[in-house]
Amino acid sequence: MTERKGFRWWHAALILAGANAISALPAGFGGDFVFYNSFRQPAIAPPDWAFAPVWLFLNVTSLVALSRIANFPERSSATTLFLWSEGVAWVLFAAFTTVYFLLHSPVLAAADTVAGLLAGLVSLACAFRLDRLSAGFILLRVLWLVLATYVSLFVALSNADPFLGISALW
Repeated sequence: MTERKGFRWWHAALILAGANAISALPAGFGGDFVFYNSFRQPAIAPPDWAFAPVWLFLNVTSLVALSRIANFPERSSATTLFLWSEGVAWVLFAAFTTVYFLLHSPVLAAADTVAGLLAGLVSLACAFRLDRLSAGFILLRVLWLVLATYVSLFVALSNADPFLGISALW
């Protein structure tokens, strides 16, 4: 039987670099501020400049949680579910700018954000059972995604979706 090597710092670096590179392709690292600001938004929508630093912080804290739980000596169903939900969360994070900025679809972006919140809630529930510090790190992302979900649903319902050809619903 071979010994598992574990989750290393460079695994986190590859995830961070890969997801952010994929995310940056459609609109650059800052996103398309003109597109973002062209929508009717709720009063509590974060300013466009806040997204990059907030997501960098949340990505790093999520990777710390991932590293801690991935390196547990024994696998449980909660550990496996946590790892899967984090994988889904990273794919959704990387895909967001494509659906929002490249496809210009606030509806698909809202669906991506809701799915990201659901993945975060699964991760949070698992982390809470496994490692309280990791749960605290995931909780930060979940709280941001609660705000992001409200904002993205408001934007999707209040504005036309050029990609899907849908008019504003209110």
